[in-house]
Amino acid sequence: EAAAGPLVRRYEGAARGRGVAAAGWRVCLAHRFEEPRQPYGAGDVPFHDVLRHIGLALRYFRWWYKKTRIEKKSAFIDLLCAVPLQQIYGCPLGGIGGGTITRGWRGEFCRWQLNPGIYHYETVIANQFTVCLRCKGQTVYQQVLSVERPSTLQGWNWGYCGHYAFYHALYPRAWMVYELPGQNVVLTCRQVSPVIPHDYKDSSLPVGVFIWEVENGKDEDVDVSIMFSLQNGTGTKEDRSGGHWNEPFAFEKDGERVAGVLLQHCTRVNPFTLAISAREKAGTRVTHLTAFNPTGSGREVWQDLLQDGRLDSPAGKSSLTEKGEVTAAAVCASCRVPARGHRTLELALAWDMPRVYFGSKEKLHLRRYTRFFGSGGDAAPALSHHALTHYEEWERKIEAWQRPILENSQLPSWYKSALFNELYFVTDGGTIWVELPPDCHAEDLQGPAGAGLSHLLPVLREYGRFAYLEGQEYRMYNTYDVHFYASFALIMLWPKLQISLQYDIAVTVVNEDVQPRQYLMCGQTAQVKLKNVVPHDIGDPGDEPWQRVNAYLMHDTADWKDLNLKFVLQVYRDYYLTHDSLYLRDMWPVCQAVMESELKFDMDNDGLIENGGFADQTYDAWVVNGASAYCGGLWLAAVCVMCKMAEVLGDAEIQQKYTDILSKGKEAFERMLWNGKYYNYDSSGSDTSSSIMSDQCAGQWFLGACGLDQGEFEVFPKSHVVSALKTIFEKNVMSFAGGTMGAVNGMRPDGVPDTSSVQSNEVWIGVVYALAATMIQEGLVEEGFRTAEGCYRTVWERLGMAFQTPEAYREKKVYRSLAYMRPLSIWSMQLALERRASRAPAPVQSPQAPIHP
Repeated sequence: EAAAGPLVRRYEGAARGRGVAAAGWRVCLAHRFEEPRQPYGAGDVPFHDVLRHIGLALRYFRWWYKKTRIEKKSAFIDLLCAVPLQQIYGCPLGGIGGGTITRGWRGEFCRWQLNPGIYHYETVIANQFTVCLRCKGQTVYQQVLSVERPSTLQGWNWGYCGHYAFYHALYPRAWMVYELPGQNVVLTCRQVSPVIPHDYKDSSLPVGVFIWEVENGKDEDVDVSIMFSLQNGTGTKEDRSGGHWNEPFAFEKDGERVAGVLLQHCTRVNPFTLAISAREKAGTRVTHLTAFNPTGSGREVWQDLLQDGRLDSPAGKSSLTEKGEVTAAAVCASCRVPARGHRTLELALAWDMPRVYFGSKEKLHLRRYTRFFGSGGDAAPALSHHALTHYEEWERKIEAWQRPILENSQLPSWYKSALFNELYFVTDGGTIWVELPPDCHAEDLQGPAGAGLSHLLPVLREYGRFAYLEGQEYRMYNTYDVHFYASFALIMLWPKLQISLQYDIAVTVVNEDVQPRQYLMCGQTAQVKLKNVVPHDIGDPGDEPWQRVNAYLMHDTADWKDLNLKFVLQVYRDYYLTHDSLYLRDMWPVCQAVMESELKFDMDNDGLIENGGFADQTYDAWVVNGASAYCGGLWLAAVCVMCKMAEVLGDAEIQQKYTDILSKGKEAFERMLWNGKYYNYDSSGSDTSSSIMSDQCAGQWFLGACGLDQGEFEVFPKSHVVSALKTIFEKNVMSFAGGTMGAVNGMRPDGVPDTSSVQSNEVWIGVVYALAATMIQEGLVEEGFRTAEGCYRTVWERLGMAFQTPEAYREKKVYRSLAYMRPLSIWSMQLALERRASRAPAPVQSPQAPIHP
C-alpha cells in the first residue's frame, strides 16, 4: 500500500481509466491488485491484558459462556473471539440503513451486513464479473476478473494477473481498472452508492451501480460482454437451508427498461431478495441465466457465454433449492465497441429486506426506504430501475459536494482521502434506519416522563429512527460517549439524522429501567437505567434496541462523568449549526435535568466535578480520581453552553446559576490541574496523575466548534490551551513512534508512554482526529495535519486496515476493535477548517459546501 502514490501516477502517465482522474484520483486509496499485505499482530488486545484481575476474568467468562454457549447468542463485546484482521476490504455498497455489502480492493464480495447490526465475513467466490471479447464473430478472450484460483467453478478461466489491475476508492465511489493483457482493451468499473449529503430519500436505498467503461484501442470493432454472477445468499449456512429460488425480471418505466434476475432468499426470519440487472438501451443487449450450481464446475455457464457472448435467457422461475443445495444466477450486458472507440455498460445490484426483526424477534421494523418503495418484499425490480436511471444524478451531487475539497490545493491529499473514505462507517457501521409505525402515537415513544418533547413525534415521523454500532465488533447501537466524537459527520452531512438520534436519547434520559443486573467490572448489582441520566447506548441488535437500552455490561454508566455532559454539548452544537430553535426548546428541560443530575459529582461544591477513582468515562479501562483534565474540561464546557442556551432562551435564572458555577469551576480547574505547561491527567497526586493526556482539551474542542472559544465565553485561557497542545504535539506525537503514528493517549513528562492501563498507551484514531481539529482551531494548523496524518498513514497505508479503521492500536503488534465509530470525528477537522476560512481577513472559498441543504 505504501506504493499507492506511484501506482496512481502511473495511471496519469498512461492516461488509463476513464473517469478516475475527474474524480480526484490523486487522493484515492489505491492498490495494485497483486500487492502484498504487511501483517500486524495477532488480533485484538490480549485477553489477559484487558482482564487483569482474576475476579473480573471469572465474571466475564461466566457471563460469556452463558451468553454464547447456553443462550446461543452473540456477546456485545466478545473478548475471546475477536474478528481476525483481513487486509482485503474496499468501498462498501449501499446507502444508509438498508444493509451493506462490502467489496474487497481486488473485487471480491467479502463482508455482509443485511440483518441489522450482524456481520458475516465470507468471500463468496461465485460473485464475480467476467469479460468476453469477440472479434469478427469469434470469441478471442474470456476471463473472470479475479486473481483467485478457487477449488469450485473450475470450468471458468480464473487467475487474472493482478499486475494489470488497479483499485481506487473515494467513498462513496470506487474504480477498478483492468488493462486486459494482449487485447488493447481497458475496462474501468466505476462503483457508485447513493450516499448523498442532505438527501433523506435516495441515500436510504440498498443498491449499488457498476458502470463499465470500455475503451477499445484496436483498429477493429470489438463485441464486449460483461457477465455479473451472484450466489443466492451471503455465503453462510442459510444458503443451503433449502427453499430458495431465482426468477428473471424486466422492469420498464418512463421509457427506460432494465432486466435481470431476482434471487429469492427465503429464510424464516428477515427473508430478502437480491437482484442483479443491467440497463437496456440502444446498442446494448441484456441476457441472463436464471440458475446454476456455484459449487460445481460451472462449465455450462462458461460455454454458454463463450459461444456467442450472451446467455441463453431461459424463461420462468427456477425450482426451489433442496436442503444442502446452493443456487446462483447471472446477468450479461453486451455491446459493440467501435475501433478506437468507447462504450458504457451499466449493471446494478439491489437487495430488498424491507421488514426486519432484531435478535429478540419482538417488534417488526420497516426500513426507511420502504417509505418510497413499499414493504411488500417485491421492491427489488423498482430499486434496480431507480438505481440505473438515477446514478448519473447521484454522481453529479457527489461531485458537487466533494469537488471544492478536492480542488483546494491548501489541503493535503491524504486528508482528502481520509475525510471521505472514513465516511464508510455511516453506512457500514451495522447501520439501521427505520420508519415509525403509521399508528405510532407520541405516548408510545415518550414513555411516562417524556411528554415535554413536543416535536419528538414530528421529527421521528418525518426522518425515522437512525442507529449505528459502536463498532463492528462492539455491538451496541448509538454508543453515546463515542458518538460524541463521530456526531460531526452526521450534523454536517445529515443533520436531521443527528436531530432524530438526539430525540431518541432525550426520551431515554427522562425515563428509567429499574431491572437489576450485575456489572462485570465491579461485580455489583444496580438497575439498568436511572432517570435523568444519559444512557451508554440504545441497545444490542441481538436484543431489542430502543426498547431495552444499555447493552454495555462492563460498568454501571449511571456513575460515568462524561455522558450527561456530552449530551448538553451536542444539543448546543447542533443548534449552533442548524439554527433549529424548536429542537433547542425541546431539549432545554432535558439539558437542565442531566446537568442537575451531574451536579452530585461536585463533591466539594467548588464548581468542578470529581471523578470517582475508577474508569468512569469513555476511557473505560483508565482509572481517574479527583478533578481531571478530560471530565473537568467537558464539565466546564457544558456549563458554558448552559449559560449560552439560557441566554438564547431568555432564562435569566438558569443563566445566573451556571454563570456562578462556571466562575468557581474555572478557578478550581486551573488551580488543581494546570502545571505551567499542560493540564495534569487528574488531581489525585498518584504516580501517573501528571501524565500528558492527548484528549485533555476535549472541552475546548467542542467550544471551538460552537463558536464559544473566545471573548466573553472563553473558558480556558488561550495561552494555556496553546501551551497544552504544543506539549501534546512535542510529547504524545513527535516523541511517540518517531512522530509517524499520531498521538498516544497518555505520555509521561519524560517522554515515555503511560503504561498504567491498557488504554493509556494506545492511539485512538478518533481522538487523534479530534485533537487535530482542536489544533487547527487554535491556529496550529501544520501541527494538526501532521498529527492526523500519522493515523491515516498507519491505518490506511502501512497496516492495510482500509474500510475497517479500528478504535485503537499500539506502537507495536496490537490493535483493538476493527471498524469503529469514533474516527468519523475527522469531520470536526473539516468544520475547524471552515471556521478558519470564514474568519480569514480576505475572502477565501470554503473547502466544503454549507452544511445546510
